Amino acid sequence: MPIDASLAFLPVRIAVLTVSDTRGPAEDRSGDTLVARLREAGHVLADRAIVRDDTELIVARLHGWIDDPQIDCIITTGGTGVTGRDVTPEAIERVADKLIPGFGELFRWLSFQTIGTSTVQSRACACVSRGTYIFALPGSTGAVKDGWDGILRDQLDSRHRPCNFVELMPRLMER
Repeated sequence: MPIDASLAFLPVRIAVLTVSDTRGPAEDRSGDTLVARLREAGHVLADRAIVRDDTELIVARLHGWIDDPQIDCIITTGGTGVTGRDVTPEAIERVADKLIPGFGELFRWLSFQTIGTSTVQSRACACVSRGTYIFALPGSTGAVKDGWDGILRDQLDSRHRPCNFVELMPRLMER
């Protein structure tokens, strides 16, 4: 999709949350991949954390960032599968004001190009919560690359046409 070079790039302040029972900072390759890509695109890493696959812990971390006026967007990695410990979508539903179903649909279509029908095991999702975007990606580096390269890089670029999420930010709290 086209970038309108006549427009100014507006960096987005992004918090990255890794959801995992097994990964610490040294093993968080998906989080590292996401941070590298968002910085390469010119965005600001506003904060980063790792929490266990626990709905209450995820919700608490999300609320903390949603309440922070220095954070525009949260991207999570991990916890989107179908096992009993995969609870990121449930946590996101608890904080959501509006779901963005097209994000998960497009993510699975893009992922299908790479991993075929295995993509049905992903519950990637997105929402808006009190003016903050939240995007949930699976925990593999491949999924993070698919989600960033195929969707978020363009949608978080204020110059992307015909439209992007950044240009909507001033209106997210309208009633």
